[in-house]
This record gives sequence, C-alpha cells and structure tokens, in this order.
Amino acid sequence: MTDDIEKLKMHSPDLTAQNVDRIAALFPGCVTEAKGPDGTLRRMIDFDLLRQELSDSIVEGPQERYHLDWPGKRQALITANAPIAKTLRPVRAESVDFDTTRNLFIEGDNLEALKLLQETYLGKVKMIYIDPPYNTGNDFVYDDDFAESAAEFLAKSNQVDDAGNRLVANTQSNGRFHSDWLSMMYPRLKLARNLLAEDGVIFISIDDGELSSLRSICDEVFGADKFVACFVWKSRQNKDNRNVTNASIDHEYILCYGSGINGEARKITQYQNPDNDPRGPWTSANMVGIATADRRPNLHYDLIHPVTGLNYGCPDMGWRYDRNTMARLINEDRILWPSSSDGRPRRKAFLDELQSDVTGFSSIVASDIYTRNGTADILGLFGVRVFDFPKPVDLLKILVEQGAPNGGIVIDFFAGSAATAHAVFSKNAEDGMPRQVLCAQIAEKLDLNDPNQRTAATFCKENGFPQAISELSKERIRRAGAKILAGECHPDWNRDVGFRVLKIDSSNMADVYYTPDATTQADLLLRVDNIKQGRTAEDLLFQVLLDWGVDLTLPITRETVEGKTVFTVAGTALIACFDNGVDEALVKTLATRKPLRVVFKDTGFKDDATKINVKQIFKSLSPDTEVKAI
Repeated sequence: MTDDIEKLKMHSPDLTAQNVDRIAALFPGCVTEAKGPDGTLRRMIDFDLLRQELSDSIVEGPQERYHLDWPGKRQALITANAPIAKTLRPVRAESVDFDTTRNLFIEGDNLEALKLLQETYLGKVKMIYIDPPYNTGNDFVYDDDFAESAAEFLAKSNQVDDAGNRLVANTQSNGRFHSDWLSMMYPRLKLARNLLAEDGVIFISIDDGELSSLRSICDEVFGADKFVACFVWKSRQNKDNRNVTNASIDHEYILCYGSGINGEARKITQYQNPDNDPRGPWTSANMVGIATADRRPNLHYDLIHPVTGLNYGCPDMGWRYDRNTMARLINEDRILWPSSSDGRPRRKAFLDELQSDVTGFSSIVASDIYTRNGTADILGLFGVRVFDFPKPVDLLKILVEQGAPNGGIVIDFFAGSAATAHAVFSKNAEDGMPRQVLCAQIAEKLDLNDPNQRTAATFCKENGFPQAISELSKERIRRAGAKILAGECHPDWNRDVGFRVLKIDSSNMADVYYTPDATTQADLLLRVDNIKQGRTAEDLLFQVLLDWGVDLTLPITRETVEGKTVFTVAGTALIACFDNGVDEALVKTLATRKPLRVVFKDTGFKDDATKINVKQIFKSLSPDTEVKAI
C-alpha cells in the first residue's frame, strides 16, 4: 500500500520533459517512445514527423539562416533543461527576522538556484537586475563544466585539422572565452525568463566586451520584440587613457528587456486628498538628496520652518532642491512639516503633475552617479573597501523605480556586493511600496594571500565569518537594513529589512528515494527511512515547499499536536508532520483544519492501517486537501 499516498518528486523540474509536453499538446502524433542513454524507455519527439508538420516553414541543411551559435551552445541548452536533485536548507542563525521576513538570500551556484525556483516563482517576478562577471578573459567561478582547454575549444570550433594544425591565426583567447562566457550566461538567462511576469523586466549591466553577444542571446531568449533599451551609464567622471585604443572608457551599459518599463513611475492609488487641496490628489514625496556636500554644496543647508522657526537640519546627502527652489515650494505651500525637528520635511507631489510629466525615458541613465559612489556606499557601511567596483545604490534605485514602481518581487542572482537588496530596502523606505528582494550568490572563496582579496578576506577573518564573498553579501544587507531603519521611513512601509538564508545542498532524500527499483530487500531492512542522516524537519519542510511550488517566504509556525511536531505554513497553505508514529488521531485533527496541502513522511505512520486510511480520512473531513508523502 506504499503507493496509496502520492510521493513528491523532490527534485527540480525537468524542463526537457515539459517541452515534450508542450509539443505533444500541439502535435500528439509526433511523440513516440525510445530508449534513453540509461536504457530506460521514455517519451521522445519523432523529429521526422515534426518536420512534416512544419514542412512549410522549417529551415534545415546548409541553407543560410540568421541565428547565434558558438561551440558549447547545445550543451548549455541541455544544462539549462536538466533537473537536479538538490534542495534549499534554511539557516536561521545567519538570517534576519527569519519568521516574518518576505526576502530571501540563497547561497550557492545561481544556475542551481534558478532551477530550484522554477515552480515557486514561475511568472511571478516583476524585475530582475544582474551584474554578471564581465568577460575579461579570466575563468569563471561558475563551474558548469564549460571550462575547456584551448585545444578542446579549437577542435570543437573546427579551427584545427586532424593532425592538430591550426586552421586560423586567432590567439587562444580570441574566441575561447567568448564561448565560455556565452555558455555561462545562456542557461541562466533561459531559466530567468521563465520567472518573469508578463509585465516583468530584466536589467543587465555589461561593458563593451560582450555587449553585442549579450544583445544577441537576449534577442533569442526573451525575443527581439521585448528589447526596451540599451541604457548608457557614465560610470567614471575622470578620463582613463589606459586603454590601448587611447580612448577613455568612461561608460557602461544596462541592457533592458521586458514588456516595457514604468512610464508613470508611481502607484496611482496612493494619490489622495485628505486636506481637500484645490490642486487635487497628492502623495508624500521624499526630499532627501543623493549627493554629499563636497559634490553638491548648494544642496546642503539647514531647512527652517518659516513660521515656527523649527530647524530640521540638513540630511547627510543634502536636499533634492537648492535654496531658491525650496523657497518656491515653501511659498506654494507644498512642504509637509513634521511637528518635531527630529522629523524630516517632505513634499506634496500632485497627481496632475505626474500625468503631465510622463514623456518617456532617456537612454542616458543616472547623471552624476559614478562607480566611486558605489565605493562610498561600502565605506559608509564597513569602513573598508571589501568589494571592488560595486554598483551605486542610487543607480539601482532608479532601475527599481522604473522596473517595479508599485511593488513586486525583485531578483538579483549575481548578488555580489548586495547593492540590489540595499537599493530595494532604500526605495521601499522612501515610497512605502511592498517590494520583496531575492538574492543569490555563490560562496566564492576569498584568499588572504591574494592582494586583490586581502582586505575582504581580512574583514571576514576578524569578524568570525567564513572567508567567502557570500558572507560579505549577507553582512552588507544586515548593515544596510539597520542603517535604513535608523533614518526616515515612509509611514506605510512594512519596515522589512530581514532575509531568510537558504543554502543549496544535496537532496534531503537518500538515494533509495530516487531509485526504489534498484533497492534490494536487504537494503530495505537496513534502511527503512529514506531521509539522509543529519537533516532536520525544517530542512524537509523547505524541500517540500520547493517541490510543491509554495512561496518560500510565507510565515511558518511550529507547534505540538497530539504529541507530534507540526509545521503550519501561512495558516492553511500547507501542514506538514515528519515525525514517526503518526496515528489516526493526529490525521483527523489535521484534517479538521482543512489545509490546502498536507504532507507526511512515508515511513512515519504508526502502522499500515493508519497509512491506508489517511486519504480516506481527508476525503471525508477535508475533500479539497491534497495529500502527499516524502
């Protein structure tokens, strides 16, 4: 009776199988059965029949066609689609507000992270921002088995003959690393596309080195019709003539794809008129500036109430307006004055002005914001430069305002310095929007003996952290959140600067779970439980959430019911019990709560009778509950 309760699959989606399902729905006659590489029968596509179905449009053979190709592309596509038997394990000790936060930090390879998130966040992400490794000709820390020797690259790309003689005069690095970089990016972008909502948008920072290649693969992955803009960011204020062309490289690009970016910039419903202002509905807008006194001294001055004489001082980053503009706003009665000098004056922003100001956007982004501002952000939090060339928070706040103006999920799967999380928190504090942020960062090791990493590695060592980039990413989010909460915050903001840390690890399930047919009777006697040693009930819970596609940030409660530990996710979204000795009394108690889903451990029932009766009990007391086991 072990099959009475359906088992969760406990691995990431098989995207190839899903593609076969899609083709089967359109052309059922093109689906057949054949033996796979492991000798087992599986569904496959009969491409000869599919060609016949598409005979009016298919392009094959030597006929010229427009497409992007490189050595390793086919393997990159296979890598993107292949499922993995891995999981996300919660780490409360490294988290902030674990039980209540709606933000996530995933530590591990971002390719694996994207695979694990496919079902949970499919079509739900409003904005993605990534700052991937620029292609400088070095190897990447993302080891997808794409790294190859120059000889392997030359052979694969038909640049050597059978005797190994070079057929072209290119240097080793001239093409080799382009292919490696494309193979690293391609599967990640394909997986990221699945997560974007219909009105979602992706921003990708890049330099001149791979701009054309990135544009080509984005056209293929997202569709050329989804191209929004190639923003130019002047990243350096001073000239840099170290380039061999004698041209000063003072800019970078932000490539944007999606269904358009924000044109109205703010949520219309937040505009109201509580004081019956004749100018119409308005909302409270921030007036704090974005420049230090040495950069914009004209924006640094004390702001004094014209009637009460209260002095509100000057913010660290000054005001957004010079004295003349501020005087005009005061004269037009547009300033919202706090009752105490400890507060921060804000501006009335009227709805009519918002609508009349909408004229599109410029391809030049973030004037007067440079790479050095990102460095200043880090120094302001850590006191030392633990990251090289981090993106400025003010730059990313502009993207957040455009990409997720009314809230939603923001993802950065090349988290690095965690500037995206910092920017989302900061923007939320300004406008009160309920944006969630999800970051992923590989635990790239830091070397004390490497001069370029010594400062960061030393900081980790002195503060008791493992010497890895991901540790600095998490610490940056902690410090940024605390600093933001200490300042002025929008009254409607939920003040969520926490994050759940989830680490990618091997599956919680023993090998016997995935290969039950290969398990002998003797193995079953020795290994009744199919859970790996050392895995906790909370580990199992998060793997179940992943498998079922349940939001990983929902509130979780732990309680004792009928003497057993029971997890409840968001009230009735899911109930789980992984204890042994589950009896009918517990099953009936849980069924009366009418959860949407319930899960038990397959070997956790008190006896066979209980296991057999579980589905019948729920069918009687809570017929809409989906019952599964692990």
